[in-house]
Amino acid sequence: MTGTPPLPPVAPAVTAGLVAALSPRLRKRLDAATAKLAGLPRTGERDTVRVQIDDGTALELHAPTGRITSPDDIRCACLLAPACVHRAAIATAAPVADDADAPDPAPATTTVPEVPATPQEQPLTPDQLAAARSLWNAAASALEAGIDGAGAVLQAELLGAAHTARLTGLPRPATAALTVVGRLRAARAADPAYRLADLTTALSELLHTTHALTRAAPHDTAALRGTARRTYRPGGSLRLYGLFTEPVLADSGHAGAVTWTADAEGRLYTVPDVMPGGPERAAGAVTRTVRLGDTALTHRELSRAGLALSGATVTPDGRLGAGAAVRAVRATGAAWDEAPLDRLWSTPPAAQAARALDALALPEPQRPPGADLLFLDVTVLGALRETGGEVLVADCGGLPVRLVAADDHPSLAHRDNLRLLAAAPGLALRIVGRLVPAAHPRLRLLAAGRPPGRDNVLRTPPGSGHTDIGHDRLQRSDLPPARPLPGGTAVAEAAEAPLHILRRRTDQAAAAGRRTLALPGRDGADAHRLRSAGLRTGAALLGELHRAAADRGRDVFGRLLPADADRFARAWLAAALYADSAARTLCAAAWQAAAPHREEAADGRPA
Repeated sequence: MTGTPPLPPVAPAVTAGLVAALSPRLRKRLDAATAKLAGLPRTGERDTVRVQIDDGTALELHAPTGRITSPDDIRCACLLAPACVHRAAIATAAPVADDADAPDPAPATTTVPEVPATPQEQPLTPDQLAAARSLWNAAASALEAGIDGAGAVLQAELLGAAHTARLTGLPRPATAALTVVGRLRAARAADPAYRLADLTTALSELLHTTHALTRAAPHDTAALRGTARRTYRPGGSLRLYGLFTEPVLADSGHAGAVTWTADAEGRLYTVPDVMPGGPERAAGAVTRTVRLGDTALTHRELSRAGLALSGATVTPDGRLGAGAAVRAVRATGAAWDEAPLDRLWSTPPAAQAARALDALALPEPQRPPGADLLFLDVTVLGALRETGGEVLVADCGGLPVRLVAADDHPSLAHRDNLRLLAAAPGLALRIVGRLVPAAHPRLRLLAAGRPPGRDNVLRTPPGSGHTDIGHDRLQRSDLPPARPLPGGTAVAEAAEAPLHILRRRTDQAAAAGRRTLALPGRDGADAHRLRSAGLRTGAALLGELHRAAADRGRDVFGRLLPADADRFARAWLAAALYADSAARTLCAAAWQAAAPHREEAADGRPA
């Protein structure tokens, strides 16, 4: 077998059990052992991956189903086995296996029961309440410790609590916990695709869900519990048109591609191809054949062609099933400026942003497919330097929109393509992007093509019509000659409400733990700026966050007691939820700001 085989995903219960079985002395060595084993040479043969520890000692991971589901599947040849640190360390180094993230099985028939497996309208059982509290406590401990302190032991606590939550019928918080573990591992491994904001979002989702579960009325728990599996329903006959393909690189150790399609009414459907794998699979999945009926199309071809299906099965989030009864054949596609796809760009940007913000306020399983996607015609203005690097700024009918990379991993093309496009002011683009709630219009750029009626446009291969930003690497020859804009290409930073102050503190806590906010005098100037901008609630929440971080009682002998991790977690969650809600409100206002301008321009009158 050529190359280094990836470690197979390990079930959360296996990792949690192996770590729990270690002695206190070995637990202290676990993080160092994990880092060491992750870098050792590996070989693979059929369903077994072998890690060579030294000349006479090797670890074997036996995964006949593609994942490790039992502690016995991990075998070590050292003298201390099976009580050695190696088995727990390699389980910690491997991706986390999760049934909810596994490839969807092909439905055997088109008859799907409509009754959920869990009685959603009943109050939580004692086991479910205990599982939710266990997840809350584990998440609060991880938040207090920060990235450096949230090592293998704390991660194992989260994994064990997630496994228990899933067994008791709480798939949504269980999935959130696995996401937190994945992003903690990415941060500790210095993964180039890691974003601190993603970790903050994952922690907020986990703490919010578990906190709400223990206080919700019986009729409010359905969305908080979540759905264990996606259910396929009969979709009949469908005539679909390819839109674009985006790479998928998940924290769960799965990777691949998802191709987006639309029907004649503008409803969106996806054809996923996500399997265990890493960046290489995400980068190469676009050339894999679509697993749908008898079709021989690759994902790249499907994104530019069409598909006719009979006996289709579809999940509520728009995923097409690949069951034995599904029949699919290639059909004629449509360019973005042709019917029926051109209707996606006919909705005003402000209305699209409002629709996306409404969808983002819903739990993920309840969101309509593609509701957070925006379809815009823009003109490149140039690059703007932000704290995390440069972003592309484009004009959308008088409204500056910031376009950022959907994924920063160097194996994918997002970052390089965005940098190249930003160096072409005046370039006219028709784009698809995913809305990012912020105090200014902001999108993650997914695909770009040629708007109708413009001459300074992107050059795409014949018959393609668009470029998938994550897969297709642009060259300078694809761009037209630079066309200077009136007044130059500099993009000014617009004045904004200082909501970033609150986000910076929640991000700092997620990264460095409670102690980073415990220093005295840290919140005075920040709270003053928030109050001056009219964000008085934000200022009060920031003050409570700092007090919760710093307040520590003393025992009868005057010794400092441990900090109240529960209080700190509640204060952090309140600040994070307020920042998210305020960002959505400001985002909606920012997208509406240029609506009158666009309407006047359409009527031919000066704005």
